[in-house]
Amino acid sequence: MNRIKKSLKIRIAEILLAFFILLSGNMLAFHSGSFIVNFNKVGFSMVSFFQEGVANVFGFGKKFVLAIHDVAVLQKEYRALTEKLKDYEYMQRNNTEIRKENERLKEQLQFATELEYRNIAAQIIGRNPDNLYSGITIGKGSRSGIRKGMPVIAIQNGNIGVVGKVVTVGVSTSLVMPVYDTKCNISARIQNTRDIGIISGSGSYDSPLMLNYIRKRVLDDFNHGDLVVTSGENDNYMKDVPVGRISKITVLDYDSSLEIEVDPVIDFMRLENVLVVDHKYGNDRPQVKAEGEETK
Repeated sequence: MNRIKKSLKIRIAEILLAFFILLSGNMLAFHSGSFIVNFNKVGFSMVSFFQEGVANVFGFGKKFVLAIHDVAVLQKEYRALTEKLKDYEYMQRNNTEIRKENERLKEQLQFATELEYRNIAAQIIGRNPDNLYSGITIGKGSRSGIRKGMPVIAIQNGNIGVVGKVVTVGVSTSLVMPVYDTKCNISARIQNTRDIGIISGSGSYDSPLMLNYIRKRVLDDFNHGDLVVTSGENDNYMKDVPVGRISKITVLDYDSSLEIEVDPVIDFMRLENVLVVDHKYGNDRPQVKAEGEETK
């Protein structure tokens, strides 16, 4: 019994000693800041890790929003530049068209002043391309001095050519029968040989004219490409106005005349302005001075 009591006292003393040693060590560790697990450092690390993650997320979101904004700005600027480019191209086209129009009108004015006969400039305002009856409407009529039967000519790309003749006259408009009309017949000559014939229309602006009554025996005297001009006979057209160029020559066994096709000098689908000529009177237009020429 005494041995048991003595043994218990020894164990209690050992336990107390171990407890006090552990307690002292812990107190010393806390006091010196070198505890095995530093809760301050652990907590700071965890908070820092969390803050870094949140910062990365918000940073990515901010960059993403800024990127979207930048793309929207770039798209807006692109659209604005595209519209400016369209406006610039439109202005360039207009300037080019205006320059070409000025050149055409200047060319026509120069020709109108140099022409021997009185003439009236007119703009084409309508067309009737029907093969049975082809008509060109111009914006001048009796008020401007136009009369029925007057010849109509034009200058196009530096080339002078016959357009047709006036068949109907209104107060402010007139109807012109073009040379390609089937009812149009013009006394004409081959310019080189002076052989005379009749130019007739085939009914379509894109079909050749026909030169009839040219004798077979003069076949070797002219060639493809030779110019056909008005003869000035019958008082219908002035003399030596170009009509077209010979494009095809056919010899017919049963006919004493040649069948000659002539391409018109004037491109009717591009024709915009004409001159109606009053060849009974001289030209009374004031002369246009060339650039750099002094006015007398």
